[in-house]
Amino acid sequence: MGLGGKDGQGTSSKSRNDKEPFDGIDLEMLWDDVDMESDEDGDLMDLDLHDLGEASVMSFCKKASAAFFKQHGLISHQINSYNNFVTNGIQRVFDAIEEISVNPGYDPSKKGEGGWRYASVKFGKVELEYPMFWTGEKFHAEGGKDYMKLLPRHARLQNMTYSARLKVETRLQIYTQEKVKSDKFKTGKSEYIDRTVLKDETTEVIVGRVPVMVNSDICWMSKVEKGDCEFDHGGYFIVKGAEKTFIAQEQICLKRLWISNEPYWKVAYRSEFKRRRVHVKLVENPKAENIQGGEKVISVYFSIIEVPIWILFFALGVSSDKEVVELIDCSTDDGRISNILFASIHDADEKCDGFRRGAKAMEYIDQMIRESKFPPDETTAEYLGKYLFPSLSGNKQKARFLAYMVKCLLQAFSGRRKCDNRDDFRNKRLECASELLERELRVHMRHAEKRMVKAMQRDLYGERDLQSIEHYLDASIVTNGLTRSFSTGAWAHPFKRAERVSGVVANLRRTNPLQTICDMRKTRQQVSYTGKVGDARYPHPSHWGKICFLSTPDGENCGLVKNIAATGLVSSSISKEERVSLLETLLRCGMDRLVHDSSTSLSGKDKVLVDGEWVGVCSDSLKVVEELRRKRRRKRLPCQVEIKRDVQNAEVRIFCDAGRILRPLLVVENLKRIKLLKGDEYSFETLLDKGIIDLIGTEEEEDCRTAWGIRLLYEDKGKGPVKYSHCELDMSFLLGVSCGIIPFANHDHARRVLYQSEKHSGQAIGYSSTNPNIRVDTLSHQMYYPQRPLFRSVISDCLGKAEHSLGRNQILPNVEFFNGQNGIVAVNVHLGYNQEDSLVMNRASLERGMFRTDHIRSYKAEVDNKESSEKRRKFEDTVSFGKMQSKLGRVDNLDDDGFPYIGANLQSGDIIIGRCAESGTDHSVKLKHTERGMVQKVVLSANDDGKNFAVVSLRQVRSPCLGDKFSSMHGQKGVLGYLESQENFPFTKQGIVPDIVINPHAFPSRQTPGQLLEAALGKGIACGGSLRYATPFSTLSVEAITEQLHRAGFSRWGNERVYNGRTGEMIRTLIFMGPTFYQRLIHMSEDKVKFRNTGPVHPLTRQPVADRKRFGGIKFGEMERDCLIAHGASANLHERLFTLSDSSHMHVCRKCKNLANVIQRTVPGGKKIRGPYCRFCESVDEVVKVSVPYGAKLLCQELFSMGISLRFDTQLC
Repeated sequence: MGLGGKDGQGTSSKSRNDKEPFDGIDLEMLWDDVDMESDEDGDLMDLDLHDLGEASVMSFCKKASAAFFKQHGLISHQINSYNNFVTNGIQRVFDAIEEISVNPGYDPSKKGEGGWRYASVKFGKVELEYPMFWTGEKFHAEGGKDYMKLLPRHARLQNMTYSARLKVETRLQIYTQEKVKSDKFKTGKSEYIDRTVLKDETTEVIVGRVPVMVNSDICWMSKVEKGDCEFDHGGYFIVKGAEKTFIAQEQICLKRLWISNEPYWKVAYRSEFKRRRVHVKLVENPKAENIQGGEKVISVYFSIIEVPIWILFFALGVSSDKEVVELIDCSTDDGRISNILFASIHDADEKCDGFRRGAKAMEYIDQMIRESKFPPDETTAEYLGKYLFPSLSGNKQKARFLAYMVKCLLQAFSGRRKCDNRDDFRNKRLECASELLERELRVHMRHAEKRMVKAMQRDLYGERDLQSIEHYLDASIVTNGLTRSFSTGAWAHPFKRAERVSGVVANLRRTNPLQTICDMRKTRQQVSYTGKVGDARYPHPSHWGKICFLSTPDGENCGLVKNIAATGLVSSSISKEERVSLLETLLRCGMDRLVHDSSTSLSGKDKVLVDGEWVGVCSDSLKVVEELRRKRRRKRLPCQVEIKRDVQNAEVRIFCDAGRILRPLLVVENLKRIKLLKGDEYSFETLLDKGIIDLIGTEEEEDCRTAWGIRLLYEDKGKGPVKYSHCELDMSFLLGVSCGIIPFANHDHARRVLYQSEKHSGQAIGYSSTNPNIRVDTLSHQMYYPQRPLFRSVISDCLGKAEHSLGRNQILPNVEFFNGQNGIVAVNVHLGYNQEDSLVMNRASLERGMFRTDHIRSYKAEVDNKESSEKRRKFEDTVSFGKMQSKLGRVDNLDDDGFPYIGANLQSGDIIIGRCAESGTDHSVKLKHTERGMVQKVVLSANDDGKNFAVVSLRQVRSPCLGDKFSSMHGQKGVLGYLESQENFPFTKQGIVPDIVINPHAFPSRQTPGQLLEAALGKGIACGGSLRYATPFSTLSVEAITEQLHRAGFSRWGNERVYNGRTGEMIRTLIFMGPTFYQRLIHMSEDKVKFRNTGPVHPLTRQPVADRKRFGGIKFGEMERDCLIAHGASANLHERLFTLSDSSHMHVCRKCKNLANVIQRTVPGGKKIRGPYCRFCESVDEVVKVSVPYGAKLLCQELFSMGISLRFDTQLC
């Protein structure tokens, strides 16, 4: 087939194939075809899919999935994108900065003898070093190294930014220029500007420091065998000691034409640069009475002008109206289209009479451009060549593309082509680290460039010497700018220069490893107003397999923040060499280049577009697409290239840009090649090269017929087997990681699965890090005895590590994604203490260590170091660490250096870090209300801002107590309501006592039978059953689970006969009991308990302050007041709202009913007394003292200051 294809296209491209460079390519193609019909493939020709066996293919799917996760992991999109930024992105930013010309200030008084001097700066090659830090002058003077490795753990402990220096090769030229006359007949110009170079130097300049992503190519941790933490896969930044990660931003794809009908019909060729944007639109015809049905005309908006479409066609070199209509190639049988074309011609004639003759059309466009607000410097012909469809060469090709846009518009208007949907993922791209950092770096480099030009202008005058470029290029602008953007989360807007957007950078949460991974797999869609976003919140069919349709937060971000599905892979852009190779491959597969004239008819041929750019046409698109896909499966094309054949619109669209979500699918026709794989160990790359697996994008998936599972390939529906092209690796991969590990998720209500995946899985206490000793997190939790669940799931197995093998073929599931313990759960009512989602727990189980956790909180304090304090002015007070007797709290546990000793038992109110000033002022850090614990570690360090700081970590051992929150993996959350002794619990005939008792009313309304199935399956597994998998969408049937229980000697439905622990009598009702995986969540009553008798009050209102940490009061609002009124507890209400809040006194004159103030006045006899006095009545006879809340007194005084006087009626009580 391949040889025939080559001969067939040899006639149409003879001149191309005669060239030397294609000789080697023809040999490669010949080898490709020989390879296809090799002996190995020949042996497999007679092999049928049924010969492989369903079990062996399913086993292969699991191994292939494990190979995928081993190669790509779960956060490859973060690391790959950053690596692309380091390799290509930074260079793109500096290449986009053209030569910077610096003119002098032209001050006549400062003009030198040699005339005005000018300067030009040009950036060249860029290099990003590995992260290093400067050791300081003192260390260097003692013979030490100037720079040392900066590791991520150093940055965390020292509150530094893990960043690397950015070096740019910079060429600086200083020159003078003068006008020189020349022979116009020889040069074409009567005069030109001659440059005399005075100085020309090229140096490497440090532009600033760029934050480095952990585990990227320029991170030290990517080269070590064993990292700091077994659960840490990188993909985040460390900025000032805090871990930050990017949230992938969903943006509209700029690589394709955009067809829309709101607010009017238009086709947009969009670009990041405003001058390259082209909009072809249907506008209302103001003179529609001349042509029947010609209410609309086609107008084109380009860059800064809007002109009739016909004028632009003739400006691009089209010779006649007929040629324009043939270029558009749209059927004129439809009267509406004919009317629009006639009306457009008439409109062009009205606007510019005689535009068809000579260069009249170009002159009209030139006049429009010159009349615009900001006319360009180039001529109109240069301007069109540079900005109108810059990827196409020649005006005739540009005219063809413009005609293609008009055709799309007319087809959409007549209903033959669909408008684009902004919620479809084919029209979206994910912006990851590379695009986001490029945009932000571009903004800061623009700022640095302006500052550099201003500084250089001052030194270009005659009497001054221009210094080296480092003197003018301020490196702190880029360093501080990027650090500020990461810290605040305000990022540069995609297309509005002055604005910033939020929600791009987030703090990496470390409650457990699953939460960390899910934070790095989030995507966000930016909307201007969250109230009206149309269908953006709803799942779209294009999300299938790429975006998890369950993992989304509830609240205002519901449906806007999403999670990438388990096997979702974000594409990265291909290199220039691969792009050239792709175009050459297209030519060999039967594509013809786009012609450079506008007269050749391309009717009947399919357009070939690569990343939205029209590169050629082909006669047989089916053959071209099949050949391309075959080459992709043979490693002749990059595996991430997406190939789509659009039959309806006669287009072949090929995408190789970054930001598309791809997913792996089995190629059904090549499944027999499994036999060729040697051994059990093979990489995912091998499967791609053999063509067994394809990476499929959103558009290409429309051309696929995908089976949901392997079993569908073996089903015979009676009418012959269904012809599938692809097959899912596993149906649970449609979900995100946090959803896919939920057992029996497809049996639960979607809301409960959302609760577990988005809330409870992230709040479950596990073991967040295997290196807690080299971390100082503000708050962290650790479970003493974390367990893995009894059930298994495909995702957890595929993410497991092969090193932990159990027996010969067993792989231990990935344990860090399960954070909890297996408890024996009985579904029963126990003394009424487990109503309304409460739980009753076994006190003996908790005393044995069940759900016991460590709660570690760190306290930080900083002081200036000696070097920086010496440089400061003398009269400023210097603060240092040390112990002194403090009025703030107790200092008994502090050593002389101001820090507590390891193991010290600190209670609330104690001083934890002692700091004092030279003047004796106390700056110590005190433990707040309800904070206590044992000192676990004390860290002393210094950061790069000239500060010494200390961190003291307190540890608390917390066993579950009343009010602590727990949850199963099915969204069944509840708080601990009662701790029952083991001897009072019901027990089975085997002596098994439940650890947890849950109320049966929790199941019917919540619709979570998955938890009951999990308990029944876990019971069978604990008794030695072989059925272990609870993977969503491929779960075991209820019959299989009950049969396994029955074989183990239990009731089929999991019910058991139990005996009363108090009386020993047999309970007549059967109780459902089984092991269930439960999680302890971070919400504990000890962190939320709030109590106070007397304490701090607000200085203005004299009411108790609000915050719990500040020992504040409890809010008592209107609804609480209404409850006490309903109970008739008036004395309690008075005490609560008055006596215990802001009770106060004031004086009122009963005669004039005004407020009487306490003043000092003179009485007859010259004696001065102080007391209440009514200034209105000028007496004290009728003044009485009344009790009022201080808030009422304050309101009265504030109103009095506004000229409003209140009158008070008083009564004796």
